[in-house]
Amino acid sequence: MSNVETQPVERTVCDGPPPVPGEPDTELLEPREVPLGGPRGMLVRRSLPHRDRRMVGAWCFADSYGPEHIAGEAGMQVPPHPHTGLQTVSWLLEGEVLHQDSLGSRRTVRPGELNLMTAGAGIAHSEQSPPGHPDVLHGVQLWVALPERDRDGPAHFEHHAGLPAVREAAGTVTVLMGELAGAVSPARACTPLVGAEVALNGTGPLRLPLEPGFEHAVLALSGAPAADGHPVPPGAMLHLGRGRRELTLSAEEPARLMLLGGVPFDEPLVMWWNFVARSHEEIVEARAAWEAEREGDGDGGRFGAVTGYEGPALPAPQLPGVELRARPRYRARRPADG
Repeated sequence: MSNVETQPVERTVCDGPPPVPGEPDTELLEPREVPLGGPRGMLVRRSLPHRDRRMVGAWCFADSYGPEHIAGEAGMQVPPHPHTGLQTVSWLLEGEVLHQDSLGSRRTVRPGELNLMTAGAGIAHSEQSPPGHPDVLHGVQLWVALPERDRDGPAHFEHHAGLPAVREAAGTVTVLMGELAGAVSPARACTPLVGAEVALNGTGPLRLPLEPGFEHAVLALSGAPAADGHPVPPGAMLHLGRGRRELTLSAEEPARLMLLGGVPFDEPLVMWWNFVARSHEEIVEARAAWEAEREGDGDGGRFGAVTGYEGPALPAPQLPGVELRARPRYRARRPADG
């Protein structure tokens, strides 16, 4: 699931990492609700980019959704749309989503499996609840910004049906990307980072080692988890400053969450709609290329066509009337902010 807003507000440029002393130790980022596909579309909870913090390591986008009861309904229906300069990370707690892309990939992702798409210079894909889908849909969509050396490279798709897991008395940790507690994911990562799902069973605290050079965040997906004693409501994200070597997760009842982290992304980036770039001009160029292909006037070389999807591709929104300007990775808190 991607950003199909007709008036996207993530018109931001993120600068490099600020010094550690200027960062808050913990910061709760409340999500905003976004309808996918128009006012009647499925609602998602968007935690990143947030007005107070736009990235966690290279993680630059986080939507969580569900549990949504879609029995007898179409469920998720996201038409073909473009991406540049990022990786999409699709992870489900319940349900099924069919991915199709312009490389010819066709793969249904199910709970416990990972769909990872690397856009590089450009790719197009669609995401749908397949015919005969389960009654409930619950999951998360994440983006990872690609560094300069990879962002104009070839597009790539990979599916991982089996991922390494660490099982403790208090719960299970499944590593989607990177390394955590000795478990290493086979998924391709282009910067030092970690992404893991933690399933707490509510019997006691779960302690995880952290890489002190990373910044981390906890994204609550279900239940009422707490991170180092800080409650995290479903869909909200608790940002954790650098320098931590351990994290204690707890819940009185079963709960699930994502742990995200990474080295602070040290390259300026512009993110608008489904494009991650480095300048306003690159965004303009990518949008023009997509619209030309969508209308049949382009050479089809940058994004390509998604075969197997019945229906038109998604038109790009209009660009804002002003040039995209730089803003910092996070909003400095005033003394009154606490």
